[in-house]
Amino acid sequence: MSSFNEYHLNPEEFPFLKTFQAKWQVIRDEFTRFNKQASEEELKFTYDVLGPKSKTIKTKSNCKYSAFGILFQGLFIEEYIQLHQIQYPDYGTDEAAQKALLLRKKYFPNLADLIEQVNLIEDSVIRNVYFGTFHPGLDIKLHVNYNPHMNRGYLGLIVPEGDIAMKICHDKLYWHEGEFMVLDHSYPHCPHNYTNYNRTVLVVDFFKTDKPREEVRQFEQEQVAERMQDNPYSLGVFGKSDQAQESDFIKYGLAHQLEWDKALSS
Repeated sequence: MSSFNEYHLNPEEFPFLKTFQAKWQVIRDEFTRFNKQASEEELKFTYDVLGPKSKTIKTKSNCKYSAFGILFQGLFIEEYIQLHQIQYPDYGTDEAAQKALLLRKKYFPNLADLIEQVNLIEDSVIRNVYFGTFHPGLDIKLHVNYNPHMNRGYLGLIVPEGDIAMKICHDKLYWHEGEFMVLDHSYPHCPHNYTNYNRTVLVVDFFKTDKPREEVRQFEQEQVAERMQDNPYSLGVFGKSDQAQESDFIKYGLAHQLEWDKALSS
């Protein structure tokens, strides 16, 4: 049994997460149904448009991480696209928003209902909700997610046996189906998947409940404006401040990762 600390948090401290956990199989079923029944066009649109993209978080070799979601910064994806007037190479803003709305209603009605239930009761505490899949061989370089106003919950949906873990500071943590792992991602971390199977979780970012809500809202607004100006495809989730310091690589025994950059583009 892992012990909890300042960066590995006890899910029991956040009762609203139980709403998602109680329906984890329903959420998983919506995800698997989407991947089985969606057309090639729907799949391409979803992974091109509905997933947050990072310019700074790197993976070793060609191993992939894929993600897509329906809630960003407290707004359903179609509202977020319209608010920020995001332009895509293959879609205009209005077209992208309309497609996003149709996909959300078609494939993820239960997940959307759960989000609305929690945010109605908990003053919009849930900020981002998206599916994250680690493909076989994934090895992500040490980084931080500079979101001091939020914690990140991972609800295990599809977790095969084997070495699929999150290294955060000096701990190595494992996901489990139907359970939440809650982390403060402002601490250095690097996940990996050394198995031959995909691992999928539901990422649920939420405001830190021990801070004044108005304070964290203001910080989020300023941070998202900066991130969207730099990279509108980040959906406000990632930014330039996500890079770990060189001293962190040495401190946590990952100095070898500093050499990755030389080969990542080859």
